[in-house]
Amino acid sequence: MTDRITSPFGNFTSAREVVAGHDLSGKVAIVTGSASGIGVETARALAEAGAEVVLAVRNAVAGAEVVADIAKTAKGPKPRVELVDLSDFASIRAFGQRWGAKPLNILINNAGVMACPQTYTTDDLEMQIGTNHFGHYLFSLQLAQGLVQGAQASGSESRLVALSSIAHRMSAMDFDDPHYRTRPYQKWQAYGQAKTANSLFAVGFHQRFKDQGVIANAVMPGGIMTPLQRHLPREEMIAMGWMDEAGKVADGFKTTEQGASTSVWAAVGPELTGIGGLYLENCAEAVPATKDNRFVGVEPWALDAEAAEKLWDLSVKTCAIG
Repeated sequence: MTDRITSPFGNFTSAREVVAGHDLSGKVAIVTGSASGIGVETARALAEAGAEVVLAVRNAVAGAEVVADIAKTAKGPKPRVELVDLSDFASIRAFGQRWGAKPLNILINNAGVMACPQTYTTDDLEMQIGTNHFGHYLFSLQLAQGLVQGAQASGSESRLVALSSIAHRMSAMDFDDPHYRTRPYQKWQAYGQAKTANSLFAVGFHQRFKDQGVIANAVMPGGIMTPLQRHLPREEMIAMGWMDEAGKVADGFKTTEQGASTSVWAAVGPELTGIGGLYLENCAEAVPATKDNRFVGVEPWALDAEAAEKLWDLSVKTCAIG
C-alpha cells in the first residue's frame, strides 16, 4: 500500500490532540450515541473546536447531563440534545422531519449495539444490524440533503463517518438471511455482520454523494471499555482476555478520549480531503487484514463495491425509501 493514507497521529492519540488547531466555527455536527462512551468525547472535541454539536440520543436525561458538561469548555454554541431511537424507523423519520434540509457539515454515526441476545427492532429486524446499519442508513438518508447543503453553504466538503469495528472480520454479509430468520443466532457473528454493513454503507454513501461535496469513511475506533459491553458478562470478558480477574483492563485498550480520535480525524483530517470509501483505524487508512494479526486490518468483503451496492439495494427496500 504505497499510497496508504496516514496522519501524524497514532493508536493512543486523544481526540483533543487530533482536533487541536482546527477552527470549526460555523460548522454543524451530529453525533449519534453521544450520551456515553466515545460518543461523549467525540462530541466534546468537536464542540471545543467551535462546532455546533447536536447529540442524537435515546436518553434525554443522560444527554442533558453530557450537554451540561461539554458546555463548560465548548468554544462555539452550546451543544443540544435531539431524541432519536435508531431501532425505530418512526423515530428516525420524525427526527428527519424536524431537521429538514438544514445545513449539516459533519455526521458521525457512532451509536451501536454489541453482542446482545437475539432480539428484534420495532420494525422486526435483527437488533444489531437493524440498529447499527439499517437505523443509521435511514438516519443518514434523512440528513443527506442537509450534508449537501452544508457543503454548498460552507464551500468545503461535508463528511459522514460510519463506525465499524475489527469485529467485521467475524462475518461478511449474509444476504440470504441477514436477520437470522432460519439460521441459528450467534451474537458475535451478528455483530460482525453489522460492522461489515457499516463499512459497506460508507462505501455506498461516498459513491453516491462524493460529486455533491460529501465524503464518507468507515472507522474502527479500537478496543475501549464503555457501555457498549453492557450485554457481556464479566466472566466472558475475562475469558476473552479483555481484563484480568481483578478487573484490570488488558494492555492495548484505549481510553474513551483515545477511542474517539479516529472518528474525529475522519471528520476533520486534511489528509482525507476529497477521499472516501475507506476503512480507517488508529488515525490512518487500515492495512489489509492478515491471519497473523487478528487485531488490525480490513477484510476485502468490508470494502467490496459489489457487496456495497447489494446492501444499498437491500437497505432501500428494508427502509422503504422512495
